[in-house]
Amino acid sequence: MPDLPTPQDAAETALFSECWDAALSYADLCTAGSAAAADLAREAFAQGIRELREAGSGTVRGHGRRPSRLPRIPLLLTAVRTTAAAWEAAGRGHKLDPDLRLWLHSEQAARHTGPPLDRPVALRGLRDLQPADAELLWLAEAEALPLPLVARRLGLDPATAADELAQVERLFRDRCHRNHLDSPLDAECRSYARLLDAVSRSPAADTPDDLSRHLATCHRCAEAAACLRLHGGGLPGALAGGVIGWGGLAYLERRRRAAEARLGAGRPDRTDPDGGRPEPGTDRTRLARHGPPAAALLVSLIALAVSLMPFGGTADEGAAPPDADRQPVAGPGSSRTPAPTASPDAPSPEPSAGRTPDRGDPGPDPEPQGTTTTSTTAAAPATGGPAACRVGYDLVNEWPDGFQATVTVTTRDPLDSWRVGFAFPDGQRITRMWDASSDQDGPRVTATAADYNRTVAAGGRIAFGFLASRDGANRPPSGFTLNGRTCTTA
Repeated sequence: MPDLPTPQDAAETALFSECWDAALSYADLCTAGSAAAADLAREAFAQGIRELREAGSGTVRGHGRRPSRLPRIPLLLTAVRTTAAAWEAAGRGHKLDPDLRLWLHSEQAARHTGPPLDRPVALRGLRDLQPADAELLWLAEAEALPLPLVARRLGLDPATAADELAQVERLFRDRCHRNHLDSPLDAECRSYARLLDAVSRSPAADTPDDLSRHLATCHRCAEAAACLRLHGGGLPGALAGGVIGWGGLAYLERRRRAAEARLGAGRPDRTDPDGGRPEPGTDRTRLARHGPPAAALLVSLIALAVSLMPFGGTADEGAAPPDADRQPVAGPGSSRTPAPTASPDAPSPEPSAGRTPDRGDPGPDPEPQGTTTTSTTAAAPATGGPAACRVGYDLVNEWPDGFQATVTVTTRDPLDSWRVGFAFPDGQRITRMWDASSDQDGPRVTATAADYNRTVAAGGRIAFGFLASRDGANRPPSGFTLNGRTCTTA
């Protein structure tokens, strides 16, 4: 009689499923089509799992020397980027996003693989943390998972997880400050280093004019400032930009929206413990972004990962950071408790309306990226007539010459396809859009549905995000339309 799967087996399967989900989400940003995204994710996933096996398991905490490596998910995301670079070098670049191809030949891309002291301070700071601390920081900040859920994943005490995360954030800041000082800075950058450290410590401190002018022209000091300023909500962007590089902000937005979608809608594939049938009201259709081949691929990759990566493996003997013997904040010496046995599928409350899911309750696991929920739809109504849609515009992030934003449209009628139009008032230009394709003619922008999200149920929501450039003012767009019909603004 075969052995029954243990809770640890189920946890490892869920872990690898989550890792694959993240890799596929980023691969989709990096490529020009669904098939290419699945191929890139598969190659990168296998490469990343081999690296994890060679480096040893991050679940062995607080014992001896450890390898200087990234946590599981950012390591796999880095593998996606390096695999994309290998595609470009091997003449397969036509499968990649054009903007990524340009970036791969830039100085910014070279920094991620160049001399260690030239690499982004966020990348070096995350590597310097103990594995348990690095996992906690990445899952809570970059993956947008509610803190109680992160605590359950890592076996932490939910009552003290917030304090541990705050301590890890301070440790990360200190490592980034040290790494910034260790970087090959010119005289002007070094003269501002202490002032930058002092100003970024307090949310109430004003930035002197001369430092502001320096940060506006010095990319490396601005990069360090984002890592040192823990207040203001910029830490996820600093992590993604430093560790992933190209497409970091777009990846963050995808993960945030995926987490909020699952927390808001609940898990659609819950089963009845007696008969294995879906609970009433939960038989909603799930449509995979890349179709059945990707789902089948996930099963084979999980099997590959489990065979390649024995948790508890031996760490390599690479040089350890100065605090290698320190017990991690999120380790056995703090508040670690046995993982709760409660079902992760318990219903969750509605999420808050903020940028990240409410950390007060973990709810079920976030929606895997690349899935959506649909129901029977009808053809879109003819153009003209009263407003049949409502639009929400959210400015997510902003910097001197660009910004990131999301658009959410709620439709009254079912749609077989959709086309959202709007106009920028200040000459803004779309540079990158996800979950829709963009076409811009002067100030007027048209966002057209992708293949995987074109059908929308009555009362359903359309959502897409973008990066854009600006020169000066950045007033929100206006004149929103859905399939030619005027929308009201929320």
